[in-house]
Amino acid sequence: MQASKEEINMQEVDFFVNEEEIKDFKERGYNDDLLPKTADKRNMSSKNYFTLWMGSVHNIPNYTAVGGFLFLGLSPINVMLALIVSSLAVSAFMVYNGRAGSKYGIPFAMHLRSTYGDLGAKLPGFLRGCVAAIAWFGLQNYAGSLALLILIGKLWPGFLTLGGGFNFFGLSMPGLITFTIFWAINLLIGIGGGGALNKFTAILNPLIYIVFGGMAIWAVSVGGGIGNILSYVPTGAGVQHYTPFLAYFIIINSVLSVWAAPGASVSDFTQNATSTRAQTVGQTASLLVAYLIFAFSSVAILIGGSIHFGVQEWNVLNIVNKWDSVPAASIAVIVFLMTTVSTNATGNIIPAAYQLSALFPKSVDYKKGVIIASVISFLIMPWKLMENAGSIFAFLNIIGAVLGPVAGVMLAHYYFVKKQEIDLDALYMDTTADNSKNIYRGVNVEAYIATIAALVISVSGQFIPALQIISNLSWIVGSALAFGIYLLLKKAKK
Repeated sequence: MQASKEEINMQEVDFFVNEEEIKDFKERGYNDDLLPKTADKRNMSSKNYFTLWMGSVHNIPNYTAVGGFLFLGLSPINVMLALIVSSLAVSAFMVYNGRAGSKYGIPFAMHLRSTYGDLGAKLPGFLRGCVAAIAWFGLQNYAGSLALLILIGKLWPGFLTLGGGFNFFGLSMPGLITFTIFWAINLLIGIGGGGALNKFTAILNPLIYIVFGGMAIWAVSVGGGIGNILSYVPTGAGVQHYTPFLAYFIIINSVLSVWAAPGASVSDFTQNATSTRAQTVGQTASLLVAYLIFAFSSVAILIGGSIHFGVQEWNVLNIVNKWDSVPAASIAVIVFLMTTVSTNATGNIIPAAYQLSALFPKSVDYKKGVIIASVISFLIMPWKLMENAGSIFAFLNIIGAVLGPVAGVMLAHYYFVKKQEIDLDALYMDTTADNSKNIYRGVNVEAYIATIAALVISVSGQFIPALQIISNLSWIVGSALAFGIYLLLKKAKK
């Protein structure tokens, strides 16, 4: 039955809880981090969302990924266009999956509960907020520490020889120092939460325009002009020749996979929106503008640097490290460090803290969650994980494949099963009472079946060579299959 225009308008109206309801939910055992945000706490405007994701785009792994895109057989201009199209796909995902948060003011943990049930939400929440987030947090810290090592080495060459033969489980003294420093910086930003992040990104974003714009201008100049950049053809054994249509989809899938984790838990950020319109306009503009800049700057810097130095170089840090100007190299590395911090906060440590708080609501609040997640990220020794590129990327690909189906089920459930309606009183159930008839109690079996079935299919390409194409499109395949399977199972149940 088609919804009337009046019903649709009602579904789009944001819902604000009052202090009496908050007090009632607290008495049921929920801490402040899990409670829906009241109107006075929803303080993120379109401007805040516009600045939120800028730093998350311009990070070291993303630049490295673009180097791989140039080997898919597309021209440089087509790689740029594919990145811009990808930004529209990502912004649609972030905006639509974030509407439950902006409408009701609820965090990801409760959004997940509304889809999978209070018990069912624990596994996908743990995979996204703990396993994936903590592992990525550690890996991003290590990647950032390598950039910090380059920076200090430029300013103080003797630092690189400190400690002599000192070895901490495979890490040298300079490496341990830079990792610990960068880890501590990320910890402090994480403890500061969204407020600290807003201030941090306000400083970072103008620097992104200045530094990456300047690097792109340098690359075009030393690369012989924009014509040389756009006509460049990579060579070597790694070059592949996909059809343009398929290559576009591979790039779109890769970019969506990068955003799979923050996109799944985007309600942790949209819960603070002044309105749904604010997060819609802000996130769309943020991602589109960020990727417009990134598409040109990444392709220009990588190709221009490769032409200038006479060697195909797809690690942007290696290009910066070859610069003769210490001040220029230092400024560029500092901005890369800042973008890594921004990415770590938005995509890793904040979701990890919220999920730990959701798993242990009576003993762990947000700040304790940040500290616990940070300590675990240090103890797993991420530099060890990166010693074997094959195993770590297999692990991260599997985690990413899980989050595609989770996103598909969440979208299908919210928009097509529940018609954008959540019963907050039932959602914030009193766990000490009889909840046998509560719609959010237990496990949403259909959601689990759809998630697992889509997961098995989306990762099959990693083990069956004939299905390699599915692996290349794992997020798209996984989310689409989970979306369709879930709706079919729900329809069959009626």
